Amino acid sequence: MRLATTLSVLVLGAGGVGHAVVTSLDGGIGRVDPFRDMKNRPQGSRGTNILLVGTDGRDKITPEEKQKYRLGGAPCHCTDTIMMVHVSAERDRVSVVSLPRDSYAEVPEHTDGATGEKHARHPVKLNAAYAEGGPSLTVRTVEGMTGLKIDHYMEVDFTSFMKTVDVVGGVQICTARPMKDSYTGLDLAAGTHQLGGGEALQYVRSRHTDGSADLGRMQRQQRFLAALVEKATSNGVLLNPVKFREVASSLLSSVRTDEGFGVEEMLSFTAAMKGFSPSSSDFTTVPLGQLGFQVKGVGSTVKWDDAKAKKLFQLLRDDKPLAPHAPPKPAPAKPAAPPAAKDAKPPHKEPGAVVEVAPEQIRVQVYNGTRTDGLGRRVDDALHATGFRTSRAPLASANLDMHRTLIEYDPRWDRSAKSLALALPGSELRAVKGLGATMKVTAGADFKDVVPVRAEEQPQGDFGTVTGDRVVCP
Repeated sequence: MRLATTLSVLVLGAGGVGHAVVTSLDGGIGRVDPFRDMKNRPQGSRGTNILLVGTDGRDKITPEEKQKYRLGGAPCHCTDTIMMVHVSAERDRVSVVSLPRDSYAEVPEHTDGATGEKHARHPVKLNAAYAEGGPSLTVRTVEGMTGLKIDHYMEVDFTSFMKTVDVVGGVQICTARPMKDSYTGLDLAAGTHQLGGGEALQYVRSRHTDGSADLGRMQRQQRFLAALVEKATSNGVLLNPVKFREVASSLLSSVRTDEGFGVEEMLSFTAAMKGFSPSSSDFTTVPLGQLGFQVKGVGSTVKWDDAKAKKLFQLLRDDKPLAPHAPPKPAPAKPAAPPAAKDAKPPHKEPGAVVEVAPEQIRVQVYNGTRTDGLGRRVDDALHATGFRTSRAPLASANLDMHRTLIEYDPRWDRSAKSLALALPGSELRAVKGLGATMKVTAGADFKDVVPVRAEEQPQGDFGTVTGDRVVCP
């Protein structure tokens, strides 16, 4: 998501990076005054509200990048993505609310800064507020729609997004089904993918992978943002001054913020967020009441559910989470490992996977197809620990010379079988008519371990909220 990378700034200072590393970065930030001459604003909230907008900055993309990533056409000088980010007063939680760009909105009375022409209040799609009056009119419009006072404004374009993703080394995305969009060039098979800047841009821009259109795109943007936060907080970026400077410099070179939100302020603002992780964040989209709401002279818009939206923004105003938050569990203490051999390689760890059918919905009977005592129990325990509904009573197979692990399944439960196969990489799938809902796993001599899998998290509650730790790869 073009602007979503800006949230990484909120965690970049959490590692105690030295003052000298960041002081030189402030000059690279573009400045804007979105609060000039604003009157009758909403009362402030507990915590801090940041309006993040992604602008259509394709005029800064090279011709080669435009062709490769399907970024043709003229820039619209509008906000392509809009999010409200609320950081709790204790700096231990972040809530992100996506505001659809086609939301029905009414811009307040304003004067065109370029022509001096006065405009009366009138209806628009939300993203058009930027085209008419820039950041100031966008802030005024969003404050009027949400009732929230915006404390800071941040704006990012295509260029910043692509560069920042590349600098952190790419971001891992998991998808349970193939995703293809001829408009953006996105073409992902089901599974786990490491996306660079250009591929990430395709992922977060795609609107034609399924019937969910812009709503599905916003959910993918939220998933990507959670994955980016996980990457930034887990790979040493925050503790490495050189890497920190590289990431921050890339990001801030294409960012515009209000005058009160410089690097020093960001670093001070995030110093208390040492325990920040994807589980510290929740994501949702403003509740919608009517899709395809027709407005004369504007066209088809998206109308919010006024009652639910009011309740949502009241939670932000009161500094309350949008979903239950469990504190991250501390890692168990491990005994010191013996010194590794000089040429030893780190153990290979298979990546997790997101599957269509949740392990908790899949019944499994395990058989030991080898002469190795206890293998059936080991496989049953590993599958059960991953969430599969195993019988907890593994049996011996009639064939004890199995070289390859075998999964037998009824064709009526083929999606469940595919989910199970992802947990047992390298296994053979064999359809058996009439077998029923219980999968049959016969462990072979090739069995090594079970790969963690998890179904795509479905939004919960009145606001369709998910927490960041539930949308990143297992």
